Amino acid sequence: MNQRLEQFSNWLKETEQTFAFVHTSANVFYLSNFNCEPHERLLGLFVFPDQDPFLVCPGMEVSQVRDAGWKYDIIGHGDADQPWDLIHSALKKRGIDDAKQVSIEKETLSYGRAEQLMKRYPSVKFNNAEDKLNELRLIKDEEELAILRKAAELADFGVETGVNALREGCTEMEVLATIEYELKKKGIREMSFSTMVLFGEKSGQPHGNPGSRKLKKGDLVLFDLGVVLDGYCSDITRTVAFQEVNDKQKEIYDIVLKAQLLTLDISEPGTRLGDLDKKAREVITNAGYGEFFPHRIGHGIGIDVHEYPSMSEDNDHVLKTGMTYTIEPGIYLPEVGGVRIEDDVLVTKDGYETLTKYPKELQIVGN
Repeated sequence: MNQRLEQFSNWLKETEQTFAFVHTSANVFYLSNFNCEPHERLLGLFVFPDQDPFLVCPGMEVSQVRDAGWKYDIIGHGDADQPWDLIHSALKKRGIDDAKQVSIEKETLSYGRAEQLMKRYPSVKFNNAEDKLNELRLIKDEEELAILRKAAELADFGVETGVNALREGCTEMEVLATIEYELKKKGIREMSFSTMVLFGEKSGQPHGNPGSRKLKKGDLVLFDLGVVLDGYCSDITRTVAFQEVNDKQKEIYDIVLKAQLLTLDISEPGTRLGDLDKKAREVITNAGYGEFFPHRIGHGIGIDVHEYPSMSEDNDHVLKTGMTYTIEPGIYLPEVGGVRIEDDVLVTKDGYETLTKYPKELQIVGN
């Protein structure tokens, strides 16, 4: 049994659980190395305190489970099968006739699937496995960090590609297409979220939608993108000015950059997570733009592009060596434009390392 599964299994034993049912693609991947998007079909990993686990997946994926290195039982189900009957039978073979304590991912398990367990085990009590899984995933090992560094390099390349594609009159979607095409040529099949390329006043929308807006002289251009590499995500935001910059644009850029750099300066083991948000918010608020910074300072990053922990002001947990997360302050002025600067960050024993390295100083680009 791999170390991750063993740690999780030991926790089930310590907490006297009958078994755990893990169904999210990210947690199944973390524990089994099998990465799958099953859509509406059932994917699940059943983990026990004192027996070998088994994995449930669509029948068409069984060979890929083996290719991923899974050495235990697999229940492959066809579209006409009732997978819960197959699961019930497999549990019975393991001597489980009455599941009293079952750990699940409470935030994401559908009621319909919980109902399937309750129907077969009427006295079941559900417990939350997510806190333990978050704890395990929080600290990245060297193999994970190597992938995250490479994913960050590719995110840097994506921004560089986008900047080089800027031409007066081009559209947001044309630049976006160029970025993703060049990344696909490097072997990237999937972006970690919908790529954002926003021009001018649209850069003032924190989660704006790229479209047919044409690039004009004096526009701010906001890039927010990331890739999925070997199951791990990157996430970078950079903002540049096209051909010229006015005083207001430069002012908010300098404030956001200051907020980001000062927040990075306190990124070290032992720092309270909420203090990262507080530091950036203090800089932006003192400059008179507090109401235009509407989101948290960042989020954990790894298998999921947004994962535990949430880097909000009320989070009392502290940074630990091996954690990876984003720092991404922003100022967004409606009908004017906005600036966000985001890096992927690793906590080291002495401080921090930024995994994304594309330049952050204000760039005025274009012919």
